[in-house]
Amino acid sequence: MFVVRRLIFLLIILATTTLTSCDEKRLYEDNVEFKDRYWLVSNEPSFEFMIADSAQAYNLYYNVRNSLDYRWDRIFVTYVLTDSAGNELAKKLVYNDLFDPAGRPYGESGLGDLYDHQFPLLANYRFEHAGKYSLRLIQFSRQDTLRGVLAVGARVERAIN
Repeated sequence: MFVVRRLIFLLIILATTTLTSCDEKRLYEDNVEFKDRYWLVSNEPSFEFMIADSAQAYNLYYNVRNSLDYRWDRIFVTYVLTDSAGNELAKKLVYNDLFDPAGRPYGESGLGDLYDHQFPLLANYRFEHAGKYSLRLIQFSRQDTLRGVLAVGARVERAIN
């Protein structure tokens, strides 16, 4: 019994090490799930992350998980990047296609009608100082409620040239 438990423990450690070492560039990634399967205009998820090395360049992305219930081809999002003092460093309205013109979904699907997307926001971005930063996502569509958006998130990774 002791040998079996030890073997299971070693397999868990090996699997954890393998999974975490696969993504060496990632500094931060988190997603906010919308339990009711829609994104309200009043819901502005914010993601806080730490930057330790201001000499390093970073890539920032936003994530979207949608279902086939999403009615439009594109999604419109305004992102706001701020420092720990609340100073606005970057703000921009971006739009990305979730479906092609024929209505076929883009993105990666692993679960039936769910599709995951990762869209670039800032490439090779350099933070002026080490410290805490925040990325806020605001849905900017003509509808107050975006049905079919199940989650949004943010990713910060080290830019490797």
